Amino acid sequence: MATFDIRQLQTELTGKNPRIILKKALELFDNIAIAFSGAEDVALIDMAVKLRKDIQVFCLDTGRLHPETYRFIEKVRKHYRIDIEILSPDKDLLDSLVKKKGLFSFYVDGHHECCGIRKVESLKRKLPQLDAWMTGQRKDQSPDTRQSIPEVQIDSEFSTAGQPLIKFNPLVNWSLTQVWDYIEAYQVPYNELHEKGFTSIGCEPCTRAILPHEHERAGRWWWEAGAQKECGLHAGNVKDNGTS
Repeated sequence: MATFDIRQLQTELTGKNPRIILKKALELFDNIAIAFSGAEDVALIDMAVKLRKDIQVFCLDTGRLHPETYRFIEKVRKHYRIDIEILSPDKDLLDSLVKKKGLFSFYVDGHHECCGIRKVESLKRKLPQLDAWMTGQRKDQSPDTRQSIPEVQIDSEFSTAGQPLIKFNPLVNWSLTQVWDYIEAYQVPYNELHEKGFTSIGCEPCTRAILPHEHERAGRWWWEAGAQKECGLHAGNVKDNGTS
């Protein structure tokens, strides 16, 4: 990891396009990975492999993804000829939850407990192995939780006392239209669910296609009230917006 001043780096990267942010991230860090799940992340992979063939990529297999998503993961692996590390939930924690509350407790208790086991716990095992990671977050994905996302930040949620974790968000200033313009221009693989009205795709029981004029994340945890819909991977977004 290179030594640098995070505030200086934030100033340097503010408002820059994704390729400049991504290139800087790869220059500063050898031990860096892309968190892969959706269309934005594959656009990042497409840009990254042109700069570094051996870029680390990981994805969270919650055990509840759509069949189309599993096919999508394999499509990306083959298309870019890259290794994708698949992270699975802790079996004991998952068994305990299912035994106690069944397979669909999130419809009653909310999604955070299930996401905590199927997603966050896996991420907590992976991120301490890294110096930095990259996400496909965009400011316009959520007006309530993502409007203030910077291009680069110290990940307060997953840093440890002795090891700060740096988080890059190269696509933060892009719109959904720009993402899809890139996908179409460079023939980037995408999840076939997008052709069925799905915009933001999570686990199969927790994701639906959106209706006309709905926000792109309206299909996530649709049974829950409120707009602050984060699964815990980017929990700092919610805290930074004045809630816990």
